[in-house]
Amino acid sequence: MVDVRVNKATPARLSAFSDGVFAVLITVLVLDLRPPDLPSFQALVDLWPRWLSYAVSYLFIAILWVNHHHVLRYRAHASLNLAWYNFAHLFSASLIPLATSWLAQTRLAPQPVAFYAAVFFFANVTYIALCWELIYQFPDDVPSSVRRSMLVRSITTLCLFGAAALVALRFPLWGLAICCCCLGFYVKPSPPGVRAID
Repeated sequence: MVDVRVNKATPARLSAFSDGVFAVLITVLVLDLRPPDLPSFQALVDLWPRWLSYAVSYLFIAILWVNHHHVLRYRAHASLNLAWYNFAHLFSASLIPLATSWLAQTRLAPQPVAFYAAVFFFANVTYIALCWELIYQFPDDVPSSVRRSMLVRSITTLCLFGAAALVALRFPLWGLAICCCCLGFYVKPSPPGVRAID
């Protein structure tokens, strides 16, 4: 048997790499904004689907970034599984500019809104995978109340994002509204009743 010393990546390196990806995603999102063709405020108002989709997506990326930083603080070392879950999470986030652009160009048509909600769903699935690797499988390190609160919040919002994708096929504005409401659950990274780690 040969012992091989493995230099484990730290969550700080993983976090730094992820920061770069989130920064690029916000840049791509901003580059897709276009001014109105006419020099009037009404022309600006007429672009409300583009501004709305941009604002929601910007908030979504910001929330992903804040929560990503929060959960990475639970571990001192990054495992190989964590690296792959992190890449999956970043991949789900990379779909946001595409979904946003389609949503804006079609003025919140049903199928683009459903796809947008599906991206939210996928991002939540990959976030749950990150939480599994960092929190859920370490019952001795993380209090059960924290794990339970995070799991309940994740499963609840996962179901709501799935419902939003289905609702959007018939009522796109309602589907988008459900997505926006779900984001409120993650503005504060720690679930209700759980104090954040310093």
